[in-house]
Parts: sequence; C-alpha cells; structure tokens
Amino acid sequence: MSHVELREGSRVALLVPGSLEYVDVVMSLLAAGMFPIPLDPRLTAYERERILAGLRPHLVVETRDQLASMVEHTPEQYRWGLPRGRPMHCTSGTTGTPKGVDSGLLPPDLAETLVAEERELWGFTATDVNLVLSPLHHSAPLRFAMGTILAGGRVVVPGPFDPALVTETIRRERPTTMFCVPTHLQRLFAHWDEVGAPDLSCFRLVAHAGAPCPVAVKERLIAELPAGSTWEFYGSTEGQFTACRSEEWLARPGTVGRARPGRTLELDDDGTIWCTVPEHARFSYFGDPEKTAAAWRTTADGRQAFTVGDLGRLDEDGYLYLDGRREDLIISGGVNVYPLEVEQVLLEHPGVDDVAVHGMPDEQWGQRVCAAVVGSAGEDDLTAYAREHLAPPKRPKTWTFLDELPRTLTGKVRRDQL
Repeated sequence: MSHVELREGSRVALLVPGSLEYVDVVMSLLAAGMFPIPLDPRLTAYERERILAGLRPHLVVETRDQLASMVEHTPEQYRWGLPRGRPMHCTSGTTGTPKGVDSGLLPPDLAETLVAEERELWGFTATDVNLVLSPLHHSAPLRFAMGTILAGGRVVVPGPFDPALVTETIRRERPTTMFCVPTHLQRLFAHWDEVGAPDLSCFRLVAHAGAPCPVAVKERLIAELPAGSTWEFYGSTEGQFTACRSEEWLARPGTVGRARPGRTLELDDDGTIWCTVPEHARFSYFGDPEKTAAAWRTTADGRQAFTVGDLGRLDEDGYLYLDGRREDLIISGGVNVYPLEVEQVLLEHPGVDDVAVHGMPDEQWGQRVCAAVVGSAGEDDLTAYAREHLAPPKRPKTWTFLDELPRTLTGKVRRDQL
C-alpha cells in the first residue's frame, strides 16, 4: 500500500486537498484495518507538528504524488471494501490541541452495522450522485461520499467551494445528494440572485449541519428544493445525535430533530446533552484516557452514553433544541447567558447578516456579553433592538463590526479569535 511498512492498526495522516483519489485512499486504508487521519492541508508547520505529535502517525502523506502512489499500490481486495472502523478525525481544536477520535477496529458484524445504519438513514443507492462542497478532511462530507460509494453510487468533487463552479456542476452532473453548511447556502443563494438558479429537481437529499442556519436561509432552502428533500442534522466529530426533516423544523422552528435511530438523548439538570449509542458508535480520544473517561457514562439501563459538552432542551415529543456549548457559556453577574440564544435573536434583525456572541472579562460582572456583527446595522440600532428583544443580562454591552467572522472550514465560529 505504501513503501513504508504499514500493517493492521497503522495510522496514516493525510495532509492533501480532497479529491476522488483521496476518498479512494481513505476507504482502502479502512478496508485494510488501518486508520486514515484526515487533516487540513493548510495547517501551518507549527499546528501540524503539535497535532501529529499526539497522533504518532506511521506515515504522513503530504503530496498528490504520494496519494497517487498509494492508489496505485492498493491491493484489489481493499479497493472500496467494507470499512473496519471510522477515519480518525480530530476534534476542531478551538479549545486546546485537537485530539484524534478513535473508533478502534470493529469486528465484521459491527463494521457491517455501521455502513447499514448510514445507508438506512440517508437512503444511499447505486443511482446516487453525491456533490462534495466541503473539504473532505471533515467528517460529514467524507461520510456522505463514502456512504454513496459503498452503495455503488458516484461522487463529484469540483474542488474548493466556488458558487459559480458549484452551479455549473449541478447543471452538468445532476447530483442527487449534497451536504453543506449554512455559509455555502448563503453564498449560493446570493450567486443565484445574480445569475439565476439551476434546475434543482435532481436532488433527493440536501443535508446541512455544522453551524446554526439563519431562519431566512432555511426557509429559502425549503422553498427552492424538492419537497421532503432537505434535512438538518446535529452531530460532532465524535458522533451523531439527531436528524431532522425540514418539514419537522417548520412545525417546531429551531429544533435540530429527535435522536437518530438506535440512539436516545438525555439531559442533565444543567442542560448537558448525553447520547446513548450502539456499540459500533463507541469511540475514545487517542492517547487521552482521562478525556475519554470524562466523555462517557453508563446509563441506568446499562447502555453507554457520551457528551461533547453541548447544552440543550428537549420538548415533550423528544425534539432537541440547542443552547450552545458549555465552554462558550457566559456567566455575567451570576446569570448564565448562552451565546447561541442571543445570536438567534440578533440574526432576526434585517441589518444583521452574521453574528457571533462571546464573553470578555469584566471587573464588575465577571464577564460581559460582546457581539461581533457582520451587516449594515449600526450600534445604536442594535442596542435598541436588543433592549426590546433580550433580557438585560443577555444584551451585548460591546459591539464589534467586522467584514466577516473568523470561522473554521466547517462553519464553526472561532470564538477564541474574537
């Protein structure tokens, strides 16, 4: 498979841009019982060294030639065989050094169950054409591409996201499925406002996740795509929690859906979300038993549940509403303020295109609520709007105006940079 001696359990870091060969190598490694570590090729030397030190890969692939050579030397039995585990994706690393999420080698029955679960939920078939918009080193786009190929379908990778290129690809390839983040949708809709939308009737599944979706964007997505084709899901690098048809969201605005099949959701008194998962969805943080132990607990009925520290509420029908992350929580004057809740209110203002709420140290309050805003609204206007729509502790005390928010490629705001 490579000139370096790789064997079952070996870890291979991939630091190259996404392509069909990339998916090929990921799937071949997994079929051989090895673990690809998909990483952002744009990492600086410092970031790369810091992350790889904890993951100790047996091989680091940094060029397209290396990737092509791996495809060339893949034994036939491993070409797109059954994955014997999950890629070792890294947690986003907005807090501390990113950790590898390790599924371990799965026995054949659990490996089959892992593939079947995705196929049943998303309905992958041999007639599917999956359009890849996000970088393939992220878990969701790679999962959708792999699920499509394992069902006998086809994957299209146009390259770095560009609305004109994506529009042309939709016209030419007639994709049936697509995973995206809200930023993709906003940029596509803006482009289509200028040049006209392509025929979107080819899509049977458009799923979005990764960041809160502005209501206007969500409503337009539902209006423009075939009925029943649009979904939102809530998950993390570690695992999947919910899936939600847009029609369910229309009935319950703001929800991210109910637990995926085979899972159940439980909340602690403070709103921390725990998700019980089947055996094939277990994971550990590579080389970090303490972090692993903190992420898992045994439920009353003996099942295993994990948390990533997100906070939420469940309604009487089991629909989940997110309140943000424990680590993002702002405690101002002893009051818990959830940035996500404040952001959703501010996004309803017509002059706000994008917003991120974060805390800053404050001598009087402990922390004060700050908002970084992209859009045409001014400070006086927003202060008045907040006074009308938010309780005093939740109102931003400091406003910053930016051309764009610092985000990861999956669309998550880098609050550490604000």
